[in-house]
Amino acid sequence: MRVSNVTVRKRLAMVLMFGFLIFLIIDIRLGYVQFFIGDKLTALAKDSWSRNIPFEPERGEILDRNGVKLATNMSAPSVLVVPRQVEDPAGTAEKLAAVLNMPKERAYELITQKQSIQRINPEGRKISHEKAKELRALGLKGVYIAEDSKRHYPFGSYLSHVLGFAGIDNQGLLGLESYYDEQLKGTKGYVKFYSDAKGKRMPKEADEYTAPVDGLNLKLTIDSKVQTIVERELDNAQAQYNPDGMIAIAMNPKNGEILAMSSRPDFDPADFRNVDPLIYNRNLPVWSSYEPGSTFKIITLAAALEEKKVDLQKEHFHDGGSVEVGGARLKCWKRGGHGSQSFLEVVQNSCNPGFVELGQRLGTSTLFKYIQNFGFGQKTGIDLQGEARGILFDVKNVGPVEQATTAFGQGVSVTPIQQVAAVAAAVNGGTLYTPYIAKEWIDPVTGDVISSTEPEAKRKVISEETSKQIRYALESVVAQGTGKNAFVEGYRVGGKTGTAQKVKDGVYMKNNYIVSFIGFAPADDPEIVVYTAVDNPKGTVQFGGTVAAPIVGNIMEDSLRELGVKPRKNQIEKEYTWLDTKLVSVPNVVGLTAQELREQMVNLKLDIAGSGDTVVQQSPQAGVKVKEGSTLRLYLGKGSKKSDDND
Repeated sequence: MRVSNVTVRKRLAMVLMFGFLIFLIIDIRLGYVQFFIGDKLTALAKDSWSRNIPFEPERGEILDRNGVKLATNMSAPSVLVVPRQVEDPAGTAEKLAAVLNMPKERAYELITQKQSIQRINPEGRKISHEKAKELRALGLKGVYIAEDSKRHYPFGSYLSHVLGFAGIDNQGLLGLESYYDEQLKGTKGYVKFYSDAKGKRMPKEADEYTAPVDGLNLKLTIDSKVQTIVERELDNAQAQYNPDGMIAIAMNPKNGEILAMSSRPDFDPADFRNVDPLIYNRNLPVWSSYEPGSTFKIITLAAALEEKKVDLQKEHFHDGGSVEVGGARLKCWKRGGHGSQSFLEVVQNSCNPGFVELGQRLGTSTLFKYIQNFGFGQKTGIDLQGEARGILFDVKNVGPVEQATTAFGQGVSVTPIQQVAAVAAAVNGGTLYTPYIAKEWIDPVTGDVISSTEPEAKRKVISEETSKQIRYALESVVAQGTGKNAFVEGYRVGGKTGTAQKVKDGVYMKNNYIVSFIGFAPADDPEIVVYTAVDNPKGTVQFGGTVAAPIVGNIMEDSLRELGVKPRKNQIEKEYTWLDTKLVSVPNVVGLTAQELREQMVNLKLDIAGSGDTVVQQSPQAGVKVKEGSTLRLYLGKGSKKSDDND
């Protein structure tokens, strides 16, 4: 059959048109690929060729409020292997094993893994610079030394429970290291190189470097000067009493800043793998809860004063040694009682029956309202892990006995940090603050403050007038009551003792107490609150006034000076007992002759130097109070008359 020319031409035109459309589609596709998604496809291709050698960021440093470094970093290189680039696996494994002190069989197994990049873990993690230098000198193909760092705690066990520690991957595992891990850890960087399907480097592709972003530095509210004093006193008490445990907290009552926090037993964060987890997992100042004992009486006192249920100066109470409540006899710590006393003396003497009376005047609902308002039975919100709530009676189940024992600190369970926050509120004018320990976040490069924590006032719990009365009453406890061993000459210290029998399996233990003291100073304008508790001290009478009060007194005396707090002149005079060594004022003896000295110096020893006949210098200076029998150092020279002052 013959086809016409017209038909042929039509068919040719259709074929040409179809071919044109095919080429047009191909051209459009090629244009789209080249101009619109070319970069994306190139990047995907490069990703399939690329291998990343990670570079760890510097973890943010942790500093005290004055810039002292408490947690920092040390350079510690790590070993990485790209298995496909290893030309001689057996020889490489042998050399690698010799440097890293590992079996060559294990080294061979690791470097022959079907991985793009293989870490030599743990033998090659955080190695010394000497080993890294030795490996580089070997020039092993496929073996790389990546920059890395490890956490360094320059003061060892200092502040260990608060700081916590970081793991081998610089991840925060405990304490502040864990609580603020996201801000501290930074962002990883890397060196990216390109290789073919066999793992060989592509010579024409340059390596790409993305710098790591270091973590933010954290400045704490901690004052290392105060912390050092606290650590020293706990170490001394540990040596003297060999207790089952100890805690200490120092806080600024005006804003909730934690100035120091420590506990025993402690640990070295750099060696946490060799420490019993029961030690490092329990930050006792925020985790432990126990019967507070008489330190809790401050809350009952605050409620009674605020509700105007007592006049400390004018009202009296007779203590016969015990009081019967709901068929139970509740005893005073002093056999036979304190007899007739004002309610101020009830506070000074820490008289249990007197506080039972105050609790009864308040009534159950009012007493427990104040207890809850002061923050007990709930977390304080401090920025540390593992905080406990403590345990309070359910008000619906509180009978006369439970109310009475709660009034003097028995039958309830509280944490140390709750007590510090509550007493701070009682003496700062009546405001309950959230305790906190992270003060500022700082850019590690510029030093600029990125953000800072503002004090958080939760609520007003008592009035300024009530707070003033509490401060006076607690100052008298230290000067004239059970807290005499916390007295600091020249500083107005207030405080309260606590002695609480420990409970095990619902039964009170014999001769096993937690003894405590909480103090503050200066009493007219508190700058610091210090709480110390000692668990089962050995070889001593287990009373808070005997064991814990002197510790707080020592912490107070040195801390107040370090904080620049000036002594007060209007201090309540200490009431001495026959066991106390009295303090005497050093007289001004400049200008006196040797004969006149013999007539005056009846309660001080003299250490005389010089060859003259008249005192021209003395130390200590006139007016300073020292213990009877202390040494007064004098220098004799030529002189004519007694000086009126002693510069």
